[in-house]
Amino acid sequence: QAHMVESGGGLVQAGGSLRLSCAASGRTFEKETLGWFRQAPGKEREFVAAVTGKNSVVKYADDVKGRFIISRDNVENTVYLQMNSLKPEDTAVYYCAADPGRYYTISSDQAQYDYWGQGTQVTVSS
Repeated sequence: QAHMVESGGGLVQAGGSLRLSCAASGRTFEKETLGWFRQAPGKEREFVAAVTGKNSVVKYADDVKGRFIISRDNVENTVYLQMNSLKPEDTAVYYCAADPGRYYTISSDQAQYDYWGQGTQVTVSS
């Protein structure tokens, strides 16, 4: 049984930075696309960023492009999200996820991701 566990969330002032980590256990995801999603209070869960396993292609949501950086370490079976220039509207629970059906491409559709972490809270104060 695969498990994904996020860490690194917390409270930060606007303009600050946080680095989220997501460690997988129970199986490796070295080939599969890994992604980050977030859900703000009262809103639907939305795509943030993802990185493929076989060719390291990345994709970002428009509102985080240029501020967030996704990366992965296949030896550690971990995916990271470096978040810079944080804004109050980035406040959300952040989830990592794995798409076992994709190695070279990225879907922003959360229904394509079969494995999910429990989420980590990120709060950005103004």
